Amino acid sequence: MGVEIRDVHHAYRRRVVLRGVDLRLRPGTLCGIVGENGAGKSTLLKILAGELRPVRGSVRHGGRFGYCPQHVVLNDALTVQQHVTYFQTAYRLTDVRYAEEIMDVLGFTEYADERAGVLSGGTRQKLNVTLALMHDPQVLLLDEPYQGFDWDTYQRFWDLAARLRDAGRSVLIVSHLAYDTERLDELWRLKSGMLRTGEAGAAA
Repeated sequence: MGVEIRDVHHAYRRRVVLRGVDLRLRPGTLCGIVGENGAGKSTLLKILAGELRPVRGSVRHGGRFGYCPQHVVLNDALTVQQHVTYFQTAYRLTDVRYAEEIMDVLGFTEYADERAGVLSGGTRQKLNVTLALMHDPQVLLLDEPYQGFDWDTYQRFWDLAARLRDAGRSVLIVSHLAYDTERLDELWRLKSGMLRTGEAGAAA
């Protein structure tokens, strides 16, 4: 399982975004991609998730996917619990125990009956992450997953990411800043449409 892409190119009309990207996500690894805003990180994630077809190149993947986009897509009229129930049906899950476990790890179980529209930005992001992970995917693609988190939640998130890696999941975190790179097994920098190997503490 995992993900492998080879020689991936993409452009929006005349604006070339990706210029021959090669990337392999192995099971049991916690990886990161960093790059400036507009570097093509979200485009690459959409291609990895199958949401966008590259102009050229190949994408191979196996197993269940979890994709957490940068922009939260929630229904402000629904409560946290109603979102979980909706996604339970979409994922065809028999129960939501794993979702409740993630909510507990991220520290927002007390908001289960609150409507999404009244939640803070950080709590909305916690729900966004929970919905992406609640079906226990083997490959996790997370685009700026900790935006809006306070320090405690930020630490909780990294603990969760490490736990998922240790359980054999492939975890990819994309950000415009290289925070806590020593927690990563592998780090790449996306610049000028190409991935370049960075430094990661766990891989050193």
